[in-house]
Amino acid sequence: MPAKRMGALVCGLALVGLVACGRPTKEEIVSKARDIGKRAELERVLGKPDELTKLGPVETWRYKASNGEVIFLIVGDDVTLQAAGSPDKPK
Repeated sequence: MPAKRMGALVCGLALVGLVACGRPTKEEIVSKARDIGKRAELERVLGKPDELTKLGPVETWRYKASNGEVIFLIVGDDVTLQAAGSPDKPK
């Protein structure tokens, strides 16, 4: 196989690999977390959040997705709310 074709093949495979390793979609994140009710279970299934903010006993966990983000509101140890949104549009 000529070197030029081999290089193109290697680049193509690398590109496919990068796309496959990208962030999940909002729908995939929500599907994985659908019946989760506890903080430890959420972290076990989705991993650590991309962003975490705290206000007293309330935590907001944000997971970035390829098509937006998914937000979980955690009070104490309970996962109480989830929302999926689009990424902020540039102003």
